[in-house]
This record gives sequence, structure tokens and C-alpha cells, in this order.
Amino acid sequence: MKRLATAILAIALPALSAEQPNILFIFTDDHALQAISAYGGRFEKIAPTKNIDRLAKEGMIFRNSFCGNSICGPSRASILTGKHSHVNGFMDNDSGLFDGGQQTFPKLLQKAGYETALIGKWHLVSNPTGFDHWEILPSQGSYVNPDFIQMDGSKKRVEGYVTDIITDKTIEWLKNRKDKTKPFVLMTQQKAPHRSWVPAPRHYKLFDGIDMPEPPTLFDDHSHRIEALKKQEMTIAKHFSWGLDMFLHGKPTDPRFIGGLANGEYARMTNAQKTEFDAAYGPENEKLLAALPTMTDDDLTRWKYQRYIKNYLRTIRAVDENVGRTLEYLEESGLAKSTVVIYSSDQGFYLGEHGWYDKRWMFEESLKMPCVIRWPGVIKPGVEPEAMIQNIDYAPTFLEMAGAAIPADMQGKSIVPILKGEGKTPDDWRNAVFYQYSGENTHHVARHDGVRDSRHKLMHFPDTKEWMLFDLEKDPQEMKNVFADPTYSAVAEKMKTLYADLKKQYAANDSNLPMHRLKESWWKDRWVVKNKEVHNSKDAKIVFLGDSITQAWEDTGKSAWDKHFAPLGAVNWGYSGDRTEHLIWRLQNGNIQRLNPKVAVILIGTNNTGHSQRPAAETLAGIRQTLNDLSWKWPDTKIILMSIFPRAEKADDPLRQLNDEINEQLKTLVNGKRIHLLDINAKFMNDEGTLRKELLPDLLHLSPAAYDIWADALSSKLNELGL
Repeated sequence: MKRLATAILAIALPALSAEQPNILFIFTDDHALQAISAYGGRFEKIAPTKNIDRLAKEGMIFRNSFCGNSICGPSRASILTGKHSHVNGFMDNDSGLFDGGQQTFPKLLQKAGYETALIGKWHLVSNPTGFDHWEILPSQGSYVNPDFIQMDGSKKRVEGYVTDIITDKTIEWLKNRKDKTKPFVLMTQQKAPHRSWVPAPRHYKLFDGIDMPEPPTLFDDHSHRIEALKKQEMTIAKHFSWGLDMFLHGKPTDPRFIGGLANGEYARMTNAQKTEFDAAYGPENEKLLAALPTMTDDDLTRWKYQRYIKNYLRTIRAVDENVGRTLEYLEESGLAKSTVVIYSSDQGFYLGEHGWYDKRWMFEESLKMPCVIRWPGVIKPGVEPEAMIQNIDYAPTFLEMAGAAIPADMQGKSIVPILKGEGKTPDDWRNAVFYQYSGENTHHVARHDGVRDSRHKLMHFPDTKEWMLFDLEKDPQEMKNVFADPTYSAVAEKMKTLYADLKKQYAANDSNLPMHRLKESWWKDRWVVKNKEVHNSKDAKIVFLGDSITQAWEDTGKSAWDKHFAPLGAVNWGYSGDRTEHLIWRLQNGNIQRLNPKVAVILIGTNNTGHSQRPAAETLAGIRQTLNDLSWKWPDTKIILMSIFPRAEKADDPLRQLNDEINEQLKTLVNGKRIHLLDINAKFMNDEGTLRKELLPDLLHLSPAAYDIWADALSSKLNELGL
């Protein structure tokens, strides 16, 4: 009867265009390649992933698959947009939210006739957009009895284990989706194997009695590389929590554990669930507590590693089982032949390598992300392409699979030619990948970026102006920095050139890399005040965006402001000392996104030149990024782009000339329709180009009379624009 029902269902399903296959994207969190047996590694025989391996055998497995920013949220944002973090605006997990108003592949697939759905972990703060259906975990979500946020904003708690439940919801959606005449894209996004690693009860005792192999670098002392490696806080030895990570009850009795982080999953359990959990972990816990007083530091690190890695792999066993359940449903329903299945994760993870857990660093274990794709009738099974792919490639790939146009501003490249070409690398394919990590408070990993080609990796640490270079062929575990080694001088120069080229290609420089200044108390205080102000200014017709010259409308220019702009409900978003990167961050975060003004006045860039004398092209890239951000935030808003005001007394001053060079290039950004350039610089100078000190007393900031001049010019322009 089951076979007959399956056959009938398969006949009843509509025939989908070969150009528009279904797309099922199975996505996990922090799944390291070395924990997938298809990729090999030390757990290949002990903890096989037979269902993910099945996808690899029936499709393609990419061994050179990389993320562009090894953190959960930013990787997800890059997958949605096909753009690096500094362009899509989601740089880290510490602050801000994903701007769902921007272009994403689900929105484009909706326009191409697809039904779109997302189930599971989202982790981008804002609600999903571009999906016909979604159910998401709040923030990181919970392994035990998880809550799910519904599309109406309500929460529903489901008793059970999260990996199973997300798969239940996945299969339920596939069975009951609204319009089965449409192709679908379904993003099934698991919490596992993210910290804390709480397995399904059926796996509590999996791997008991087995000594898991240690990585050779478990006791890495981080020598022969830069000092920043020693300052991180993500070691198994020193930074695992008594309760959160090690499942020990009560307060720490040994200083070699971090306290204060109880296991929140245990608190969510029913009494019956707690009894089962304690029965599984209690005896081993008691043995540890008895042995702790005499355990050496190395022995305790080994114990922590064993508990960590077993629980990590236990959570993956549930993932693999549920991949199998999903594949089985695709077969039973007749969907398998018309559905592309992709298995991936947001980045890799350290499983004791370098003594670490977590990610963030540009070392191989977290830079690499799994990518396994099965596309029946298109992909030659069992192929392992050598091409270097990156998470920015997913969006254009899905669009080409669907026969939809790929927007020119997507930075990734479709891998469809590789999939259809039996894994061969196209002639015009990339030979290196670019990486950037902006730094977070979590784990105190130093801000860095870099490039990796087929053999070498170069990392740059801008805060300390240091470099690390690794020869991955001779030193695959990345234990020795050879940047200063004379025998690698030619390689170092080649990689620095590649680094500069890729930064230029991806428009990644300090001027357009979103950065906040929240560590400066006055800036943070102003941020709080201005966000509250904007929240209450939804009808503002004009917004001023800039630095101290804009901020000073509130004091030196207050008289002119009250006369000309206060009646329009104007909002002043000027912050003293800000450069373009700070304005970009502010536009990508906070309540400014609630506004829809008729006009925005932008004056930014003079601090890029005065503070660090950056090249004009870099400052222009920051201003261009600002305009690009506003194009999707405020598509109907007119932009008045001010020429950067002159600074320094004489026309031949280098800072003045640098601003002049930027101003000349600003003309290329103006279209006369939405973006208008206003240049009033001549009003601040005499005929010889010397600044008038009665207007710019410190040769940079404006006097009250100068604000009157600016206000009059702006008022005329606003009248011209119909405001």
C-alpha cells in the first residue's frame, strides 16, 4: 500500500520545468568539515555521517569551500545577499540587525515564481523577509523544548529535541505547502551543532567508553605567530564553563573552570527529562569531582576535550539522522528527482585544533565550510571539484538554477557552470578568496582580514599593523608565521598584491567597512539619545547625515536650524569625528531605518582625509556605499550630497587638495534625478582660494554666519526639489 500511495503521489505532482528545480537548503551551525566523514579526518570511522555522505556520493562535494566572515549571523547574511559583510551591513553578532529591506535571493526567487520558506535558526535579529512561510528560533534557540517565533509574532513551545522538531516542521511544510504547482526553495536551518552541545536523549551515551582522538595541536602554545593569538579567550583548557559546557551542577569547585554560566538547557527540561539527563552524565561527573584535586592541568584539558567532542559529535548524529529522514521523504513523495539538495553550514569550527573551540580566526578549521550538492540528472555523482567557492556564491547559484537573472551588484559567482561541467573549474574562476572579521567582544579575537590562494594564506591585523603568512603545503596546521622569513619575501609581496587586488575588487577598505564607536562613552550616549529621538520623529521630512560639522547645527548653527529646518521636523544625525565607515554603520543599525524622509542631506568625508589622509578613491567608496545603502532603505528619498567643505587655509595645502580630489570624483555619483550635488565651497573662500576665518575660524568648522550661508543654499535647493 505504501508503494502504491507513493506512486500515485508521484503521478499527481505537477511536472516542473527543468530550468526551475526545487531547492532544499539544509543548513547547520558550526559544523566542522573534520566532523563529516565524507571529508575524512580523525572521526571518519568513529562518528560517520552516513546520510550526508550519501549526498556526497550522489552529488558533488566541495573541498575548497570557504566563508567570508567566520561568524553565524554574517555568514547567513552573505548567503542571503551574495555579498560580503561590509556590503550587506551585517558585520558581527554584537550589534545591529540584518536590514531585510535589501535585495536577497529569496525575494528574487519569489519574483521568479518560487514558493519560499525558512524553518529553524535565523539569528539575524530582524524578522525574515522574502519568505512565504517562516518559523524561526529566537536568537540562538534551544535544544530542549524549543520555542518558535511565528509569522504573527507569537511564540510556540514544542516539547522534544530541536533537530527532530525542525525536521518535523520541514516535512510538514513540504506535505502541506499552499501551491504545489510552483517550485519551492526551502531553507531548513538547524541549531546544531552550536554551543552548548546538548545531545538528543537517545544519544546521551553514544561514544561512551571510546577515547576520541586528539588533534596534534591540542596543546598549541601559540608561539611563532603574533601575540594576539595568546590573548583570545576560546581555549578548551581555560575558557570552558563548569555548567554550560561541562554539564556540572552547582558552583565550580576548581578555578580551572569558568563559573557563572549555568546550562540553560537543563533548566528547560521537564522533571522526567532531567532524571534521564542526570542518569546519563551523573556517574562520569562524580568520577571527575573525585579526581579533580589530583588532576594535572593537561589531564583536565583532556577530560574537557573528551566531554566537548563527544557531545559535539552526538548533536551531529541527530543532524545526520534527520538529513536521512528528509531524503527519505523526498523519495517517498516523488520530489527527489526534481529537487536540488544542498548541505552546508555557516562556517567551520575548532575541534581542539590550536587548543580551541569556536571560530572567528582565519585558520583553516573555521575558514572552511562544508558544501555538498545533489542535483539529480545534472550533477555527475562522486565528483570533487577543485574550484574555490565561497558563501557569497550561494545566492547567484540559486538564481541561475531557477533561470532567474543574477543582479550585477552581487559579489559572488554562480557555481552552476561547475555543477554542469562535471566539476571542471571555469577559465575565469577566482584563484583566491577574501576574508574579513571586524572583531567582537566575544572571545576577544583580534580584528583581521586576509586572502587565501591554493597554497598560501596571508592575514592582516590592522590594529597592530601585523601580518601572518602561512605555507599551507609545508605547514598545513598553520604553526609558523613565515611573513618575515627572507626565503618567503617574494611570496609575501605576491600575496600582499593579491590582498590589495581583492580588497579593491570587493570595495573593501577602512572607509566602507562599517564600524561603530560604542566604546566611546559620549558617542554611545548620543547613539542612545538619537535613536530615541528618531523613534519619535517618524514624520521627519529631512534628515542630516554627517560628522561634527553636521552635529554643530545643534549649537553653532542652532539659529539657522531653528529658522529653516526645525519647522520641517528635521533630524540631525551628525556625530563629531565620524568618518564614512561610522556613518555606514549608523545607517545599517538603529532607528534611522524607521524613517522615510523626503530629503537626506549628506556631508561626510573630511575626517577620512584629516585623520588618516586616505586616498580619495577609498573615501569615495565609503560615500558610494552610503548612497547604495540608502537606495534600498529610502528608495523615494532625494539625496543632497554636499561637496566636502574646504579645510586648511591655503589652496595648496595637501588636506585641501585631497578634499578637492574627492569632490571632483563626487560628480560621478550624481544622476540629477535622485542624487543632487550641492557645492557651496566658493562661498567660504576669497578669490585666491584662502579660507575666510570669519566663516571657518579653525579652518575646518563653521561659524554662525557660515551656517546661515549653508542654510540659505540648502533652502533654495529644497525649494527646487519641492520641499
